[in-house]
Amino acid sequence: MRVFLTGATGFIGAAIIEELKGAGHQVTGLARSDEAAGKLAGWGVEARRGEVADLDVLVAGARASDGVIHCAFGSDFSQYMQMGETDLAAVNAMAEALAGSGKPFVVTSGLTGRAPGRASTEADPADLEGPTVVRGRPENAALAAADAGLRAMVVRLPPSVHDVQRQGLASLLIAQARQSGVSAYIGEGANRWATVHRRDAARLFRLGLESGQAGARLHAVAEEGVPLRAIAEAIGERLGIPARSITPDEAFAHFGWLAAVVGNDVTATAAVTRESLGWRPTHPGLVDGVLGDYVV
Repeated sequence: MRVFLTGATGFIGAAIIEELKGAGHQVTGLARSDEAAGKLAGWGVEARRGEVADLDVLVAGARASDGVIHCAFGSDFSQYMQMGETDLAAVNAMAEALAGSGKPFVVTSGLTGRAPGRASTEADPADLEGPTVVRGRPENAALAAADAGLRAMVVRLPPSVHDVQRQGLASLLIAQARQSGVSAYIGEGANRWATVHRRDAARLFRLGLESGQAGARLHAVAEEGVPLRAIAEAIGERLGIPARSITPDEAFAHFGWLAAVVGNDVTATAAVTRESLGWRPTHPGLVDGVLGDYVV
């Protein structure tokens, strides 16, 4: 299969390339710079020059492919709402380009499902209130495209997509702990984050591309919820600094903007995903297998 991949040189995109090539697929990656194009060439991947905001480039890439995986998303979180608008425009443009083709269109999202007091499931629709709207609107646009004659689906990623290089939001906790000399959690630290190793996530993207159903929400969740206290204590142990609780009133002074997400309880199951695609995570979990290697 000829696959057009946005976000191709990113943390997750690079792992998806390895996964796709290992399964015999041909990959064309979106490259926004000469450096990115050179990196793709070194991996044996054709580059299509442009940025995720270049809708004509995205449309051409989608039409020239047998399937699309859309992983690109901005990194300037001071422009978070604008990144969501760019993402929505990209999803809509590629969905329109693929309409009626029956081709697979796999779109990256977050754990947007609203499930107060319990772990979210694949059946939970995206919450369009608050910050989750940034991912929720493109997710809904992708799923709506499944009614337009293409095999559109979304892969929801958890707060921590990890390996020894990066750990999602946990990487920010590590950096903050290094700077402050304290590995902190809020209150009892009982709130939890779902996690997945990036290579397990990459395999799910491939499985979705190959055999995922139109309109599916797929959960890339290996660990349903790791308590923040356990994460903070692991960071403290590896860095040789104390792990301690702070009050909610102290959170902003300690964490800055990160305080808005540190105390969130973001848990999810992946039972439907595992059953429908035979996806079985095999790589190490966040605390026991990866986090220690990173912070030493």
